Amino acid sequence: MEEVTKERIADWFKGLQDSICQALQALDGKSTFQEDNWKRNEGGGGRSRVIKDGDLIEKGGVNFSAVSGPTPEKILKALDLSQADFFATGVSIVLHPQNPWVPIIHMNVRYFEMSNGIWWFGGGIDLTPHYVIKAKAKNFHWHLKNTCDKHDAGFYPKFKDWADDYFFVKHRNETRGIGGIFFDRLGDKEGRSKSDQWNFVKDIGETFIPAYKDAVIDLKSKDWTEENKNWQRIRRGRYVEFNLVHDKGTKFGLDTNGRTESILMSLPPEANWEYDYQPQTPDQKETLESLKKGIDWINA
Repeated sequence: MEEVTKERIADWFKGLQDSICQALQALDGKSTFQEDNWKRNEGGGGRSRVIKDGDLIEKGGVNFSAVSGPTPEKILKALDLSQADFFATGVSIVLHPQNPWVPIIHMNVRYFEMSNGIWWFGGGIDLTPHYVIKAKAKNFHWHLKNTCDKHDAGFYPKFKDWADDYFFVKHRNETRGIGGIFFDRLGDKEGRSKSDQWNFVKDIGETFIPAYKDAVIDLKSKDWTEENKNWQRIRRGRYVEFNLVHDKGTKFGLDTNGRTESILMSLPPEANWEYDYQPQTPDQKETLESLKKGIDWINA
């Protein structure tokens, strides 16, 4: 069996970025990705790819990075680690749609290691609909459960609960969306080999396109009104609040002197904050009522 090295992992992530970008361009049918290569002064760099003004995607990014060097003190303190050099690589995706009926989607798959032998994988996929549609939520979670079950029947319930807790906008007392799965620091302490953990992460990465296609394919041409668009901007505002206040990935990127433009590509092109806005339609009210932890979407 071929050794799972950081070089091999980074190369596979590059290929994942390529395949996802190709599939998204085909699904959008209008716009293509623009690539921006960058280097980090302390070590490493990445490829940022952004798509905008498409038929499906108003703004989106599919980013690859592989950064290295002395571990910043903020990271050591946050992760309770001793000083050693680090290497981190991964792919991060956020897509903001044109149509308010189409959900926002996010995925991140990543690997982290240190020169003292510490290593782990992390990642997950989650969906943030502006309007929650139960059948779509069920199908999205089915994709994730199906992938998780191939590796461990305990993964989906564990990682779904983790996502509910992680993607929670505490100051709003609501989840960011309908969740998905989230996992972090998957190393050898779980009794699974590095190869096993790596195969799981690869399968999660390859689940992204099938899950996204099913989430959007019959919604991207659905008629919408200006009221729908205004609601989309308000929900985007909540997305921004989570990413800037709570998201650990944003903090990690900034604390490791990553490329700011790439880190903040997750933010939408437009967002609104209306004072004390109250839902105006049954669809909006039902969506807010669905932004709770612990919903069994597959059996809802």
